[in-house]
Amino acid sequence: MLGIGAVAGWLAGMVMQGGGFGLIGNIILGILGSVVGTFIGGIVSGAVTLPFSGLLGTLIWAVIGAIVLMVIVGFIKKLIS
Repeated sequence: MLGIGAVAGWLAGMVMQGGGFGLIGNIILGILGSVVGTFIGGIVSGAVTLPFSGLLGTLIWAVIGAIVLMVIVGFIKKLIS
């Protein structure tokens, strides 16, 4: 889970150009995002048959979760500043 989270954070940082938090920040958000994404994926996969499963499916959901967390943290960061 940590390795997938680290890769997911890096990939999410690449997707969110200009919205990242540096390499270490992205990796930490990716690890947390992998938990969130796995939770979201579990809910969605219970309702719909998904084309990806296993390691690839986990990575995809981890990236989605990391992006969601980056958007939320970025929004909070803008509110505070």
